[in-house]
Formats: sequence, C-alpha cells, structure tokens
Amino acid sequence: MKRIYFWSITAAMAGFLFGFDTVVISGADRALQSLWGSSDVFHGAIVMGMALWGTVVGAILGSLPTNGIGRKKTLFWIGIFYTISAVGSAFANDPINFAIFRFIGGLGVGVSTIAAPAYISEIAPAKDRGKLVALYQFNIVFGILIAYLSNYLLNGISENAWRWMVGVEAIPAIVYTLMVLGIPKSPRWLLMKNRKEEAISILELVYTKEKIEQFLSDVERDSVTDNSVDNIFMKKFRFPLVLAFLMAFFNQFSGINAFLYYAPRIFEEAGLGESAALLSSIGIGVTNLIFTILAVALIDRIGRKKLMYFGSIGYIISLSMVACAFVYDWGGVTVPIFLFLFIASHAVGQGAVIWVFISEIFPNQLRGSGQAFGSSVHWILAAIIPSFIPILFTTIGPGIVFYFFAFMMLLQFLFVIFIMPETKGVSLENLGRQLSEIKALSFSYKKN
Repeated sequence: MKRIYFWSITAAMAGFLFGFDTVVISGADRALQSLWGSSDVFHGAIVMGMALWGTVVGAILGSLPTNGIGRKKTLFWIGIFYTISAVGSAFANDPINFAIFRFIGGLGVGVSTIAAPAYISEIAPAKDRGKLVALYQFNIVFGILIAYLSNYLLNGISENAWRWMVGVEAIPAIVYTLMVLGIPKSPRWLLMKNRKEEAISILELVYTKEKIEQFLSDVERDSVTDNSVDNIFMKKFRFPLVLAFLMAFFNQFSGINAFLYYAPRIFEEAGLGESAALLSSIGIGVTNLIFTILAVALIDRIGRKKLMYFGSIGYIISLSMVACAFVYDWGGVTVPIFLFLFIASHAVGQGAVIWVFISEIFPNQLRGSGQAFGSSVHWILAAIIPSFIPILFTTIGPGIVFYFFAFMMLLQFLFVIFIMPETKGVSLENLGRQLSEIKALSFSYKKN
C-alpha cells in the first residue's frame, strides 16, 4: 500500500498545480486591469477567463491522450504545460500574450481533471479508492492555499509584483514533472491495450498472487462485455451520463470558481481594504484545506452521498447569508464569516466528491471519455460563470448573484436525495455494469 499511496500522491500533485494556477491570478486581478486599462468585459473574459477556456479545450480533448498515450505520459505533459504557462505569463508584456500563456496552463488543468482521477481510481483498491482519489482534491485546495499565501507575501514586492505571483508556479511544476517519471503506468490501461505482461509486472509490486489473479479475473470478465464501438452517448450509458452532467453542473452553479477567482474583489466589495482582503483569502484557503482533510477521512467511511447532504445544506445556508449581508449591508466582517462556511461546505461536499464520483461511474473502456464529458461540462460552466462576475457585480450587485447560487444549491439537494447513488466500496467493474443497466433515472439504486 505504501507504493500505491506514493503513486497516488504523485499523480494527485497535478491537483496542486490545478489549484495554484486557478487562484494565483486573483492576486493579479486589479493590477492587470489597471495596467492594461481593460474594460470589465475584456478583463473578465480574456485576461482572467482565458485560462478557463484553455481548461474547457483540455477537458474536451483530454480523453484522447489519456486513452491514447496513457495516463502516465499524459500526466508528464501536463507538468510541461504548467511550466511553459508560468514562465510565459510572468514575462508577458501585453494582455494577448498573457492570455495565450494562461490558455496553455488551462489546457494542463483541463487534462489533469481527466488523467489524474482516472489514474488514481485505476490503481487504488475499492476500499480505499475514495480517499486516494480525493487526494487530488486535497492537493487542489492545498494549491489554492499556497497561491493565496504566495500572493499575500509577494504583494508589493515590486512595481510588477504580479509577474512574481504568476511566475513562481514554475517551481512546483518542474518538481511535479520530474516526480511523474517515477510512477508506473496504469495496470487497467495496460490491460485495455492488451499489454498483460506489463500490467502483471506492475501489480506484482503491490499485490499478492491471489489478489493479482482476482484483479485480472474482474477486468477480463468486464472486458468480455466491452464493445469497441460503445460510446458514452449510447442509451445504455444514459444514467451515468446524467449523473456526470448533474454533478459537474451543480458544482459550478454553487459559484465556487467565481468566488475563487475573485475572492479579494468580493472582500473589497464587502468593505475590506486590499491587504485585509488578501489576508482573508488566506483564511479561505486554510478553511478549505481543513475541511477537505475531514472529507478525505470520511469519504470511504460514510460515503459520497452523505458528504453531499452535508455540503448541500451548508451551501444553502451560507450563500443565503452572504446574499443577505450584501443586500442589507451587514458590514465587512460578516461576509468573510459566511464565505468561510461556504468554503467549508464545498470542501466537505462537492469539492471532495466530484472527481471521485465521476471517475467511478463509467465502465473501464469508457472511463476516459466519461471523465472528459464530466470535466467538459464542469469547465465550460467554470469559464462562463466567472467571466460574467465583474459585470454582474456592477449591474445587479453581488447580493442577487449569491441568492441565485443559493437557489441552485437547493436544486442540488433534491438531486442528492432522489437521484444520486452511493458508490463507496464497490469495484469499478461492478459499478460500470450496475449503472449501465439502469435505463432511466432510478430513485431506488442500491449497491450490491
């Protein structure tokens, strides 16, 4: 198990770069808009939003390298993309070049949401799969925390502090890229490519002969029903497809990415000064990390569905209170408190569950494509929603925006109650078969 943990942690470090890259731009938000004199629309959609559009492209196309050259090689190239993006963004002298390099980093983010969870879910034992895949989310929030801390420490370091903020990401990107060279290929991917001897040589590093035989038996039994012309849009895969769509849809309509991208701006809107806003952002990062650790500890004990219950209730309460604080002008201190509750709710629910859940619900031969579909929905919405935040805050105000997010989380709560199945403790092969047999939305799914 020690080796599996090491391989999982290494692959999950793609999540650290995902979190760092997503949030580091928040510290440069105001400086870049002032430097280049961008309008709210151009700044939101191009300067701030281009990385998210890169993520969309990466998520849509990410199944091609993940399935084609394999999970490991894809993870390696993700590290190269992050490195190029960090260095290029730091040296950019105009908004277009800056946006291009941010787009490259976004490609890395999008592909990582497919390759990393797929890799970890395929090497992990069923009983530990939830917490090992959730290490990816842990690394995302750890990256977010370090990005907020880095922004705070680098703020004011020079006239062009923003260059240091975005460029420092090159250091962890290089470290991650080198570490990926030390992990093996996914045995399940090798078996799908009919490279059985290679798969067995990797399995022998971590499993006994009996467990290897059971592993091979499960995968081979599953492959008997595989059809090379199958695709995720076929009728028999409708239920897992709907699950992936709704999970990704509600994740973004919580407003999480809009908040992470504009945390300092939201705190300033609430009346905090620039320095206090950046410091409050660090508090958000700490809260996110603590509750993600809690979720990782619980996800294989109480299951994915219960965590989503807790998260949904916390979302509804916190987002409603944030909206009220803005509408009724409750003062600067209340907004950070309610937003801390919002982040805690996200960390213990959607944040911990989404990548685990989507990586579990599709059959082996379609896991990359299914992961790509869920990630694409997630990132298309993640690109659209934050792009409109500056202009929405200016026109209708943050209070109405947060009321809308609270309503969407009420709908998520209904999805969790009536549609979402529990997946903990079931092998990937059994899950793939069971969910594919459900022809329509079922309110009585039970794991065997």
